Amino acid sequence: MGGSVSELLGTLRDGVAVYEHSDPVLKRALADEREQDRAETHRNGRHLAAVRDNRTNGAAAGEACAVSLTRLSDVKPERVEWLWRNRLPVGKLVTLDGDPGLGKSTLALSVAATVTTAGTWPDSTACGQRSDVLLLSAEDGLADTVRPRLDAAGADVHRVHAIEGITTVDDDGNRVLSPLTLADVTGLEAAITQTAARLLVVDVLMAYLPSGVDSHKDQDVRRVLSRLAGVADKTGCTVLLVRHLNKGAGRDPLYRGGGSIGIVGAARAGLLVAADPDDPERRVLAAVKSNLGPPPRSLSYRLVAADNGVARVEWEGESDHSASELLSDMSDDDRKDRKGAEIWLRQYLEIEGPQAKSREAKKEAQAAGISERTLQRARANLGVVVDCKGMPAVSVWSLPEQVG
Repeated sequence: MGGSVSELLGTLRDGVAVYEHSDPVLKRALADEREQDRAETHRNGRHLAAVRDNRTNGAAAGEACAVSLTRLSDVKPERVEWLWRNRLPVGKLVTLDGDPGLGKSTLALSVAATVTTAGTWPDSTACGQRSDVLLLSAEDGLADTVRPRLDAAGADVHRVHAIEGITTVDDDGNRVLSPLTLADVTGLEAAITQTAARLLVVDVLMAYLPSGVDSHKDQDVRRVLSRLAGVADKTGCTVLLVRHLNKGAGRDPLYRGGGSIGIVGAARAGLLVAADPDDPERRVLAAVKSNLGPPPRSLSYRLVAADNGVARVEWEGESDHSASELLSDMSDDDRKDRKGAEIWLRQYLEIEGPQAKSREAKKEAQAAGISERTLQRARANLGVVVDCKGMPAVSVWSLPEQVG
């Protein structure tokens, strides 16, 4: 078969054209395909023209016309700063959840007191410099509850400021005090800047969401909290959001705080207050979420009467209870097992101690039907003193009263 390439292509086109004209079905299909190609080309042309117009005219018109990019090599790495290490990151939102009556507000004011005095946290870490605190308190009176609790906690009350609302001037020139919501970010930023506050306590969160915001709708709460998070980041003020628990017994702690999951999603850390399963009079502060550092150990405390007649927090050290365990539906049999393990371990150490070998204690406990996990909880609840003796070192246990 001879001829140039162009001649061959011409012959091929002629053949297709002849066949197209002789087959009406193929003719219609090819016509439709050509029409689709022309339409697609037209659409692409319009899109490219729009992009060119946006690039040249959009910025001048103040329109969002292009994606804004940040090259990560231009970002200077920063260390996370902590108001309370691994619990309260500086300039971030933190949730504090718990049922009514467990002392969330008293605990929040105890935290505020530590910030005002640059005290030592219950895990023996330092708070840093003395700083001011802002309060949004919807459920407790300032004179009969908040101030006495701060006094009982040893706060420098000169550094604590309660936000009572937003002051505006009406048409007649009168000053009007209006309720403040978390949507009033300009007012909140001004208050934080004016006082140089390092902590803002919002007690309770739901009371300060603006009207029209559904606390159970993710988009609604994120819209409010994203702006609040921006203020926290800009000012370096930690925002503690106090919430009641919902009724979802036994669920994941992340889903137990009131309102949408978007609330704890916007927070960088989350804390839970719950009753200790082993002692109804004791409370446990546990971590629910810790995005910026390792999860901290749970801490136990009691609410005791202060000299002025109100409750104050008395810390009792670390707890083995996690947030999930605190919210689980523990059966009566489980509680009996734990209490029985405490009784068994006390009796064992009274006979074998002081300085009973922990390996032998674990072996005897297993023979008595006590799991190692339950034994460890019993040891923690009894305050058993752990030490190492001899060469090679051997772990030994003693009751607190056996240690001189």
